Amino acid sequence: MKNKLIFPIILFIILQLIFISNFWNNLENKAKDTFFSIRGKREISNKIVILEIGDETFSVLNERWPFPRSYHARLIENLEKAGAKVIIFDVEFTEHTDKINDELLAETCRKYDNIIFAGKLVVTEFDSSTREQFLLPTKTLMDANVQWGTVNIAAENDGFVRKYELFQKRNETIKTSLGVASLQNIYPQKNIKNTDKTFNFGNTLIPKIDAKSCWINYYGPARTFKMLDYSIILDDSTFSTFIEQELNSDFNEFYLHQNEIKDKIVLVGLTSEEMHDVHFMPFSAYSHKQMAGVEIHANFIEMVLNDDFLYEFSHIFYLLIFFVLSIILFILNVNIRLISASFITAILLIFYLMFSYNIFLRNSILIPILEIPFLLLSSYIMGLAFQYVKTSQEKQFIKNAFNHYIAPDLVNELIANPSKLVYGGEQKEISVIFSDIVSFTSYAESHTPKETVDILREYLSEMVKIIKQNKGTIDKFMGDEIIALFGAPLEMDDHAFWACKAALEMQEKLSFLQKKWQRERKDIFEIGIGINSGIMTVGNLGSDQIFDFTAIGDNMNIGARLENLTRTYPTKHNIIISEMTVNSTKNKIVVKFIEEVNVKGKLSKIKIFELLDLN
Repeated sequence: MKNKLIFPIILFIILQLIFISNFWNNLENKAKDTFFSIRGKREISNKIVILEIGDETFSVLNERWPFPRSYHARLIENLEKAGAKVIIFDVEFTEHTDKINDELLAETCRKYDNIIFAGKLVVTEFDSSTREQFLLPTKTLMDANVQWGTVNIAAENDGFVRKYELFQKRNETIKTSLGVASLQNIYPQKNIKNTDKTFNFGNTLIPKIDAKSCWINYYGPARTFKMLDYSIILDDSTFSTFIEQELNSDFNEFYLHQNEIKDKIVLVGLTSEEMHDVHFMPFSAYSHKQMAGVEIHANFIEMVLNDDFLYEFSHIFYLLIFFVLSIILFILNVNIRLISASFITAILLIFYLMFSYNIFLRNSILIPILEIPFLLLSSYIMGLAFQYVKTSQEKQFIKNAFNHYIAPDLVNELIANPSKLVYGGEQKEISVIFSDIVSFTSYAESHTPKETVDILREYLSEMVKIIKQNKGTIDKFMGDEIIALFGAPLEMDDHAFWACKAALEMQEKLSFLQKKWQRERKDIFEIGIGINSGIMTVGNLGSDQIFDFTAIGDNMNIGARLENLTRTYPTKHNIIISEMTVNSTKNKIVVKFIEEVNVKGKLSKIKIFELLDLN
């Protein structure tokens, strides 16, 4: 058992090495993306509005990017009049334009304390080093005391954005992201703290996945949040402010827009693909539609507002479960039938996928999706391989153990049904032949060892052939004595008949050999055969290291006593059988009753018979 356990441990180590590879990480990410797609859109709080600068905006305004900063100043004024809670620009104002426009935007920003601008940590690579620097809003804007946050978006190896970076760090300077800066503006009393396992925003605990990131619990694909075109809010002539709507009860087409701005978190950002601020995210896996960076910031803000995060299953606890499961699955797959193993593997596979999706859907907990299924399949395959090797070894063992002792067709049947070979012994009704050369000691003493061995080899070879041809199993040779079993290891209803048939053929073959030896001027010998039938203990009665398929019991001993009685009761064929053997043959043999005799180890007498012929 201890040796077997090394296999699941090796499997566990190999799988863990596979699971840390980039290739596997990409596969796992795709599986998680699939869960997002299956879950689909989720309900949002309706607290966020996105003003998109897209292809329609450029067409309506007939302007190229970047727009004059007076546009943004006017946009801010209109949004403030419409009652926006906070205005967040996912647009970088890191370079100066003309002084008038820059000053106009700065002057507008001085009036309000709810405007957040974008900055970025830029990493420049040189031949042997890298240089990091923060790109801030222009000095003109910074002098206006504007707030800002970083808009760095980190894609993973496959180009998909699945996590949000709350901080950027350069040397000892740490700057919060655009999303965090916006939340701090909305809730100035809340500070964000970086702890071992979470980012604490007031009482809201944001689960960490590394020193500066958390998973994004996306609410849907691109354009899930309410999106208005930048140009609509910019147009003074048609956009009614909140105050104007309060004074004018007449309905107009822009009332909806104004209502959607009041008390809303407004994000302004580029959505045109030509602006290169669009990204692949989980919902892109099947739709191939990218999400604008401004929408990614919106997802993070919504997530924090709703206290709706993605959590990772405890890695240590998961590893422990994985390790234990590796051992259990291997033991199951090694010790149960193929059909059962296939069924159990399929059921566990379906159950785990349903469980992992359900815990994601209901609790927003991410557990590795593909690792357990891969373990199931790997354990199943390893179990099959182990069973195949074990079966091959069993077949070879059976072949080696029995090939010289029973007929080839019986060997093949044993190989096909190894369960019939019981280890440790079982009670079975069988027949046994004991055959011994009469006065072999005297024969051996009067001949050279070579002569004795040569004639004994010839004799035993012919006897073994006959026993095997009659479905018998050679139990053992004890010098010149042959012990053969009929009905073991494979069961036979007519084992007594086959034993009697073999005994008659053995005497017939001996008669043939005697004539041959006489022609060769060799001395001949006679044999006595005793046959008994009954319940005996049959099986591998050897040690752990040595296989010994044999039979033991009183009926085995009676067989030996019957062979000895051939010296006392001379018969036609020198074969004596028991009453049990006679009864078991069901009138298929011709016998002659001899008498009732006492045998060693038995209190009562037994009837013995002379075997004459087959009926």
